[in-house]
Amino acid sequence: MSFEGVRTIGQIHVSVSDIDRSVAFYRDVLGIRFLFDVPGRSMAFFDVGGIRLYLGRPETPDFRSTPILYFSVDDVDEAYDALRGRGVGFADEPHVVHRTEQTELRMAFFTDPDGTNLAIMAERPVEA
Repeated sequence: MSFEGVRTIGQIHVSVSDIDRSVAFYRDVLGIRFLFDVPGRSMAFFDVGGIRLYLGRPETPDFRSTPILYFSVDDVDEAYDALRGRGVGFADEPHVVHRTEQTELRMAFFTDPDGTNLAIMAERPVEA
């Protein structure tokens, strides 16, 4: 048997300071599917399109994570309006970050309750 390389991401960890506050944000505000928590531990797990998102308080500073998560949505403007309506404060409005002759990639950035940088993103055809 030979190792051919890593193929997919199985889980991403995001450090949080208050697990209940973070679960409410990711589940109720962002609408991410909650999987389970670990009783007696500051650990909660979500499913984001088949990738497990692990929110937790790191046991040591060596395991403190500082990711930037980019969430795919169908329509950035619609998601932006819906999330603003749920109290999300955005750093910017949806804007184009890359364009080809056929498509444009649009994003808008915000943070979670612990200040982790997050974004919503979508590609759409370039209008003629």
